[in-house]
Amino acid sequence: MIDDLLEPLIAFRRDIHAHPELGFCEHRTAGRIAEQLRALGLEVHEGIGGTGVVAVLKNGSSGRSIGLRADMDALPIHEQTNLPYASKTEGSFHGCGHDGHVAMLLGAAQHLTRSRHFDGTVNFFFQPAEEGLGGAREMVKEGLFDRFPCDRVFGLHNWPDLPAGTIATRPGPIMGAADKFEITLEGRGGHAAIPQDTPDAILASAALVSQLNTIVARRIPATSSAVLSITQIHGGHTHNVIPAVVKVVGTVRTFDPVVQDVIEDAIRKITAGVAMANDVTATVDYDRYYPATINDADAAQEALAAAATVGNAQLAPEPAFTSEDFAFMLQACKGAYIWLGQARREGSVPLHNPHYDFNDDVLGLGIRLHVALVEQHLSKA
Repeated sequence: MIDDLLEPLIAFRRDIHAHPELGFCEHRTAGRIAEQLRALGLEVHEGIGGTGVVAVLKNGSSGRSIGLRADMDALPIHEQTNLPYASKTEGSFHGCGHDGHVAMLLGAAQHLTRSRHFDGTVNFFFQPAEEGLGGAREMVKEGLFDRFPCDRVFGLHNWPDLPAGTIATRPGPIMGAADKFEITLEGRGGHAAIPQDTPDAILASAALVSQLNTIVARRIPATSSAVLSITQIHGGHTHNVIPAVVKVVGTVRTFDPVVQDVIEDAIRKITAGVAMANDVTATVDYDRYYPATINDADAAQEALAAAATVGNAQLAPEPAFTSEDFAFMLQACKGAYIWLGQARREGSVPLHNPHYDFNDDVLGLGIRLHVALVEQHLSKA
């Protein structure tokens, strides 16, 4: 029974929502979480991977263990919800529901502390800087799983594409690898009325964008999946000057490292060819910042079995091209990433939208799922 926990947890979630903090700056958030965990009498560790918090709950004599992860950071977005608990920090906003993730994991800690229907160790991981900064990687680098060993680790994320009450995951890839590239094209710059005297970086960028968008269609097998998107072009400052420098920026999403290699190699070769044809120089800065999130097959089945005891469990038919730094935890420990549906009947605002808000109606389901994962994996003999 968790009904008595929900009202205070919703209030806690909305307080976190009103005071969002960006990656590695979650000092108030981490402090409030640590305070709540210490009040439960848990062993609490702070400052892991920057602002990360870990709490440990042991019961019985088993050597088995499990890790549960919630991310804490907000996004650099201006909130437009007009909610009474809207962000009080200009340009910072919980537009991905991490405030809800924190509340659900706290609720699980509260319930498990008093119920203790398990035999083993539960590690509660409150992770900083998921939004592009690799907080999970930093926690792992600082010895997360050496200090807090886990047989399994599970990460739960709200998912507006699924109706409330539905829980989904899958074995193998569930989220994409995220790469970013920045290409700098450099000519000499000159008068727009005398283009024959000036290698044109603008013209080169137009040819480059066109060519890059052929990579997935013509170099990747139809049986594989990939996305390449150009998201920024910067160059020039006035109408009558051909600029000396133009930058082209974009992202690549894949699930297979072989496909990832093919795309990066193609970007470099196409850029070199376009630069030569247009008499400009080019540099490519390519960063593979998040790997694909790959679920262990057995852990995914465990997650679906636990989900079926508390909600509508579904095998996700395909992965998403969005990325998640929980991938670093799954590289270090067997586990699974799980989607918790939160769409309301009247529809749901997508993640990273300025009108988004976590659906408090699914907070209880998220707690029950965390608890079910623990009680299943650490079942008493």
